[in-house]
Amino acid sequence: MSTGEMRFVMLFSGIRNVLARDDLGQEILQISLPTTLALAADPIASLIDTAFIGQIGPVELAAVGVSIAIFNQVSKLAIIPLVSVTTSLVAEEDAAENLQTDPSEKEMLIKVSSTEQADPECSSSSTNIDIAAKLGHDKSHIPSASSAIVIGGLLGVLQTLFLIFTAKPILNYMGLDSNSSMLKPAQRYLILRSFGAPAVLISMAMQGIFRGIKDTRTPLYATIIGDVTNIILDPLLIFILRLGVSGAAIAHIISQYVISLILLWSLMKQVDLLPSSIRDFQFRKILKNGCLLLVKVAAATSCVTLSASIAARQGPTTMAAFQICLQIWMATSLLADGLAVAGQAILASAFARRDYSKVMTSASRLLQIGLILGLILSLFLFSLLPFASRLFTNDINVLRLISVGIPYVAATQPINALAFVFDGINYGASDFTYSSYSMIMVALVSIFNLYMLSSSYGFTGIWVALSIYMSLRTFAGFWRIGTGTGPWSFLNENSAVLK
Repeated sequence: MSTGEMRFVMLFSGIRNVLARDDLGQEILQISLPTTLALAADPIASLIDTAFIGQIGPVELAAVGVSIAIFNQVSKLAIIPLVSVTTSLVAEEDAAENLQTDPSEKEMLIKVSSTEQADPECSSSSTNIDIAAKLGHDKSHIPSASSAIVIGGLLGVLQTLFLIFTAKPILNYMGLDSNSSMLKPAQRYLILRSFGAPAVLISMAMQGIFRGIKDTRTPLYATIIGDVTNIILDPLLIFILRLGVSGAAIAHIISQYVISLILLWSLMKQVDLLPSSIRDFQFRKILKNGCLLLVKVAAATSCVTLSASIAARQGPTTMAAFQICLQIWMATSLLADGLAVAGQAILASAFARRDYSKVMTSASRLLQIGLILGLILSLFLFSLLPFASRLFTNDINVLRLISVGIPYVAATQPINALAFVFDGINYGASDFTYSSYSMIMVALVSIFNLYMLSSSYGFTGIWVALSIYMSLRTFAGFWRIGTGTGPWSFLNENSAVLK
């Protein structure tokens, strides 16, 4: 058996203990479950929000829908890179901070730091911490924390200014011209909502910090309180004060600032957010890795956006069926996202400690849980979707196309789960360059497949292409570990890890 095959087999060895309630199992559960609940809370709150807005009228509902789509798309470009990079850097620095409790590990890190500081090209965030200076401090000293909050605030202000001055042109581009009855309410909502952008990005930066220190409960509590605030304020501002869509926007803005204040108050009790010197800031590292992930997000988004565009060109029936299948396909990813966050936090900490045994044990366990989760979701969707699809539409032609898409939506669940878990593993290894470049290659192949297969096989071709797209993402994850390259080069040097 080749070394690459050994590594592949090793990732799924000991699968009998995949659900064991040992220390690693508890750690994964404590991080992933609150994360999943927090991710699920926002869509539920948005659904209730939409119900209130729908009571104003269909024009306002459609207008707000367009504005929310624009706001979310612009925010997404900054949120995913900011949160992902912050989580990894904070986890590394927090692991280095905690090494002060283990003298032998502390001595090892100091030696490594001395070596890496002599060679700036090899330096990592964990080497930028003066461990000796931290003895006696009650709060953690994590330079990336304050850096991420500052960057989040600046990006939020830029997003606010961008949306204020470009709201009308963007809405015109989206099809809302000056004759559209939706233009004024959409523009009013989007401009008002943009004032919440700084709170959104600052709170997401702080969520990345909490994930890095493996505390996902605090963001969950803050999110729930913020969403409840939004739900309470909606009827008060929309109907009682008669502010209409403006009231809905204001309610959402207030809820986001409530979340930010709760997170900031909680974070200040745990982390020293005032850097000892300007050199402690990690702006360059966050921006560099963030730009790499921005490219990845753009590449991944292009595939899904193109598939929707192709479906729309095939007619309203095809688009309706595709949209229903796509929403189900993406909604199930929330569960795997919780595992990805757990993997990122645990592996970043283990890599910082040079604990390669835990790196492989954690990666193996997470992939096994992801595979089982995917299989369960697959069986669940295969069983229920043929009947549940009628909850979304009564149109016979749309239902017929949905039945064509169901096998692909259900069968790809294990592949999707593994792909998302691999994202968390790569981020935990701070392998942002590979994540970005591999996604570009996957996107190029997938875009070609989408055009070719959809032109030949229509709706079925779109879903075959998307299935190949997710399979390639999963393959890219296996390839990195299997070849023992990048951060996984330790597998070539330490054969004991493979045993």
